[in-house]
Amino acid sequence: MLKEVPVPIAEVYVPARLRGTLDPARVETLAEDILENGQQTAISVRKGDKRYVLVSGLHRLEACKALGEVTIKAIIVRARQF
Repeated sequence: MLKEVPVPIAEVYVPARLRGTLDPARVETLAEDILENGQQTAISVRKGDKRYVLVSGLHRLEACKALGEVTIKAIIVRARQF
């Protein structure tokens, strides 16, 4: 099983191909849920040069940013670059 680790939100880079799929209404709904219940599902990131690259979990990342969080639960995966 992969281990969840706290990752600084400021060190997560969002590739352009993911940014285009952002739904602000979904971010708002997730932010409300995270505020009430905490972050239930970790995002997936891979290690890049001096930062992490988002693989999945854009809406969770943006919801945590909106809540003013400094870190986010993440799973570091070995993913191929696109």
